[in-house]
Amino acid sequence: MLSENQIIYTYLHLASDKKLTKALLSKNVIAIAYETVEESDGSLPLLTPMSEVAGRMSVQIASHYLESAQGGRGKLLGGVPGVRPANISIVGGGTVGINAAKIALGMGANVTIIDINPARLRYLDDVLHGNINTLTANRHNIANAVRSSDVIIGAVLIPGALAPKLVTNQMVASMKSGSVIVDVAIDQGGCIETIKPTSHSDPIYVIDGVIHYGVTNIPGAVPRTSTYALTNATLPTIVDLANNDLTKLLSTHKGLAKGVNLYKGKITCKPVADTFSLSYTPLDKLI
Repeated sequence: MLSENQIIYTYLHLASDKKLTKALLSKNVIAIAYETVEESDGSLPLLTPMSEVAGRMSVQIASHYLESAQGGRGKLLGGVPGVRPANISIVGGGTVGINAAKIALGMGANVTIIDINPARLRYLDDVLHGNINTLTANRHNIANAVRSSDVIIGAVLIPGALAPKLVTNQMVASMKSGSVIVDVAIDQGGCIETIKPTSHSDPIYVIDGVIHYGVTNIPGAVPRTSTYALTNATLPTIVDLANNDLTKLLSTHKGLAKGVNLYKGKITCKPVADTFSLSYTPLDKLI
């Protein structure tokens, strides 16, 4: 139903969907992805609200599936006096990671955040309080954390690109039976090697005794909160798109221009082009 030169302005996550990418290319549309629009400081203003929702929900979800009635280990996330709390490892210390940590710490869990950026780990150590541990991301640290965890939250993001598979099959197999994985990175392919997309109607599956939750639109479970949060972030730009010449707007609004993944049959987002080994054309050569 799409027509040439239409503007598609939404979450696209093209790097995880070659079929969608090729279909949009064939339609010669202008595809602007919420998840790659950037501020001057490198932040992602339109992805942030949904990352906040998904990060906070990921811990609620994990807590639910840790219950024995759901097939989990039968552990209370925060424990009780005299009984150890659950161990949660969060792979990635960005928006999803910090929001997951806030909820997990608030519930009394023992939390480890793993990230590749030492400056980010210092920041997280400063602002988060409670049973918080920080680890530099490398294979050894990730493997040890996964093996000792009751819950793994996947929270890795490389804007526009597939998420790297940081938690391997062997690491998952080392987890205790009834442990839980929630991979929020599933929209970009997931950072857990054993993860696959699932739905709200059929959210989990089990591999090596470990419960896997791979729902691709976690915030869809709380649509009222998600809609308000997303509209707050997107409406100003929607008004700009409606009231201005697109070429002029993209020339002056550099952050919005970074959101343009496809432009009239050309791939203008390098991570997407690299993922599928397709030709990349910088946007400034087309407008």
